[in-house]
Amino acid sequence: MSKVRKAVIPVAGYGTRFLPATKAQPKEMLPVVDKPIVQYVVEEVVASGITDIILVTGASKRAVEDHFDYNYELQQWLKKQGKEDLRQEVKHIADLANFIYIRQKGNPGNGTPALCAREVVGDEPFVYIWGDEFIYAHPPRTRQCLAVFEKYGDPVISGIRVARKDVSKYGIAEVQHIEKNIYQIKSLVEKPTPAAAPSTLATHGCYILTPDIFDDLARLKPGRGGEIWIVDAIKSLMKRRPVYTCEVANATYYDTGSKLGWLKANVDFALRDKELGKDFRKYLKSVI
Repeated sequence: MSKVRKAVIPVAGYGTRFLPATKAQPKEMLPVVDKPIVQYVVEEVVASGITDIILVTGASKRAVEDHFDYNYELQQWLKKQGKEDLRQEVKHIADLANFIYIRQKGNPGNGTPALCAREVVGDEPFVYIWGDEFIYAHPPRTRQCLAVFEKYGDPVISGIRVARKDVSKYGIAEVQHIEKNIYQIKSLVEKPTPAAAPSTLATHGCYILTPDIFDDLARLKPGRGGEIWIVDAIKSLMKRRPVYTCEVANATYYDTGSKLGWLKANVDFALRDKELGKDFRKYLKSVI
């Protein structure tokens, strides 16, 4: 079984939930304290052993590419200002991984970016992970999912327990327990009602996929909303091989693609920050 070296991160969406802020700025570049959302995602996969990161971009996403590039003028200016620590921090962003950029083309939908990356991924398993949300976990979510993939050799989706009243916001899995926090997915139900949900295990966000998923994606016809959905390709894949979910341990999910999720992430990360935490906590107490 090939070692997983590559991650594909879609960053081509319009970010409609954050308009007008995302009219000219990519939603993935919205900051959580002092780093953009997509950097947290990149740092997660790099900490999990990924070396090659394929960012599938679109119009108005140039800022994402620029963020992970070297900015020599900025580095030289910081050096002249005697801000070496900050210069090293900026340089480190570009050194995180080998970055590859592809422009999305084809039908809209969250499955299309994976298909666009087919030639770069090749005949290898890969990580497919959203660039506008993340999970704070120890060990990282991606590493936990990769451990399951390495043991079983079949695709894995990260799973998070949600309140039953919230299941209609997510894709929910009907599962068979295998061991510990590992389940085999028997079916996937998109945004069920609380009464109809087969479980409270939401499966989304981080996927360890095998290259045979590309054939399923290529065969798909546009589905709901005229879009190509990765979950439809996974349902097709499940007819031929097992697909597992890893219920991520020690995890907090941040839907930073939504206003409320983004605000929650900023509050939590500001409170964890060594420099900001104490004063920010005092401020929150003063206004609550």
